[in-house]
Amino acid sequence: MLPPAAAHSDAPVLQIDDLAVTYKTRGGEVEAVRDVSLTIARGETFGLVGESGCGKSTTAWAVVNFLGPNGVVRRGSIKFQGQELLGRSAEALRRLRGDQIAMVYQDPMQSLNPSMRLGDQMKEVLTAHNRLSDAEAQRRCLAMLERVYMPDPVAVLERYPHQVSGGQQQRVVIAMALLNNPALLIMDEPTTALDVTIEAAVLDLIAELRRDFDTAILFISHNLGVIARTCSRIGVMYAGEMVELATAGELFANPQHPYTQGLLRALPRLDAGKGDTVLQPIPGRVPPPGPRPDGCLFRPRCAYAQERCRLERPALRPLPGGSWARCHFAEEIDPLAWRPDAEGLPALPPAGPADAPPILDVRGLRKHYPVQGNTLRDVLGLRRPQLVRALEDATFAVRQGQTLGVVGESGSGKSTLAKTLIGLEGSSGGEATFLGFDVSGDLSGRDSALIRALQMVFQNPDATMNPSYTVGQQIARPMERFGAVPRPQIRAEVIRLLEAVRLDENYLDRLPRQLSGGEKQRVGIARALASRPDLVLCDEPVSALDVSVQAALLNLLQDVQRAYGTTLLFIAHDLSVVRHISDQVAVMYLGQIVEIGPTAAIYAPPYHPYTEALLSAVPVPDPAAQPARIRLSGTIPSAIDPPSGCRFHTRCPRRGLLPDGGRICETDTPPWRDAGDGHHILCHIPLETLRALGPVVAAPD
Repeated sequence: MLPPAAAHSDAPVLQIDDLAVTYKTRGGEVEAVRDVSLTIARGETFGLVGESGCGKSTTAWAVVNFLGPNGVVRRGSIKFQGQELLGRSAEALRRLRGDQIAMVYQDPMQSLNPSMRLGDQMKEVLTAHNRLSDAEAQRRCLAMLERVYMPDPVAVLERYPHQVSGGQQQRVVIAMALLNNPALLIMDEPTTALDVTIEAAVLDLIAELRRDFDTAILFISHNLGVIARTCSRIGVMYAGEMVELATAGELFANPQHPYTQGLLRALPRLDAGKGDTVLQPIPGRVPPPGPRPDGCLFRPRCAYAQERCRLERPALRPLPGGSWARCHFAEEIDPLAWRPDAEGLPALPPAGPADAPPILDVRGLRKHYPVQGNTLRDVLGLRRPQLVRALEDATFAVRQGQTLGVVGESGSGKSTLAKTLIGLEGSSGGEATFLGFDVSGDLSGRDSALIRALQMVFQNPDATMNPSYTVGQQIARPMERFGAVPRPQIRAEVIRLLEAVRLDENYLDRLPRQLSGGEKQRVGIARALASRPDLVLCDEPVSALDVSVQAALLNLLQDVQRAYGTTLLFIAHDLSVVRHISDQVAVMYLGQIVEIGPTAAIYAPPYHPYTEALLSAVPVPDPAAQPARIRLSGTIPSAIDPPSGCRFHTRCPRRGLLPDGGRICETDTPPWRDAGDGHHILCHIPLETLRALGPVVAAPD
């Protein structure tokens, strides 16, 4: 039975009924999607959520016939504006794509030709489907770029894709998708790789375009906050099936399926700090496509599973509250009564005392990169090279067993700070001491004992794992290299570490290609801990992971910290994650720390105006939440020629609060203002004025 479209719809723009998609492999046909039904009305945004491998993108690709040579729609129906798409010729589908149906991918470079100017690519969308002159196509491209708030659209049309930022690339792709005013817009993780401020601007844009163009939107994301912010109705997919359908308000207030409840329990909250809540990851993992058992596919991971779940496949059925759920016992489940299974780490040494002296002390740390020009004077060395001031005057201290969270947009200097501390880059000035040793230079000046005590977890584990070595070999190597464990005990210690990261002995002989993304990141954490380090630098370790895997890794880092007394420097762009794991937070902008203090103080007024904008941009997984709408105009200025005075003044939405209208911000370096309890804000605006601005996210009535 097909769930109905939105109540205001007379005829759905998109209607999918009992869709099944299979892929041909050497072992036979593999069913990736089965029995998926949904409808989207004109002017409606329908969200698809679920972990990786649940079939969200496959469902979208089936609509536009992008399944590849081995993919086929085995059964079902896909109707666009009442007309069946299945069985239509490739030429007929080509005419629809880019004209009446458009798609925006997660990576904009999948849609942009790196060898063509952006203007030529945009005009091609118009001329391929309409008989327009070059001048008329140029005019419409400019108008659409202005519609998506692209700065300097005339110049952007003359640039190549690599000459604009990631956020601008995504805006170009959205503009291209909307040039022919499509009836259906499919967006597959369009904001995953964007900074939170750019993401907020893109989400605002999507809402405006849906309203102004009356476009039906299929929005795919694993970020429940983004889904809550953009979608009116939501479908939750698991293992290729639709397991819940509901309005956004109903789904977040009263989730019916155990899988949906599990996803929400795994989310860190913007209003809860370290120790206030415990994230509850869903045990196990999504089963790979293949032969399906007779019963419920979620049964191995479900806390409520019974014998009926093993024997009988549940149907997607309507529930009294208006939702649809694929669960035998949905009406009987009370999510508030749920309790996690008791789990514990192996016994490990206790953490150090809370009043321990700083283990990492940084004072005025700087990192500048010379940029050599390509003119004749530059080549001959007749002109001094310009400097990229990637890190300026970073000052902070971290005590043993604590976590310092570092947040900011791309280009703010977060990763440069980590690379300088770990020794991948030598500093350009300032001091950095770790356990009393100078770590301001590069690795060549460090002895093995210092390298052992300071380790790093990188964002992409594939970039740091040797594909030819097993998991056991890669974790054992630091133990052998630094003599942290006697050789006869290495195997036992490797198994102990695997158990600490919620893996087991079966992973010892596996190669990286045999692991999921979350498992690779766990191995990376285990390898970082193998040398028994005192400080671990984590550079965006969970940014690309599903919410359940992210929750498991955040819990793991906190468990290891409690057990070993390990100190963490945690870099992330997700402020909810940072609040959950951090004792202190440093906010960075254009190479400078602009606010630092205890976590609770950073997330409550007074804020630095930049921190306030970051917090207001966080997508909250609650449709009833009413965050303040504070948007930053423009992009981060160049670190080669940063603005004078306050570096943030060119984008600051609060400088008008000053008596002189903010002119002092353009000329004078702002002072550090002491808000008490170690909370400091680098700003000309008085603390009393900042406190009066109130909280960013107000509780719903």
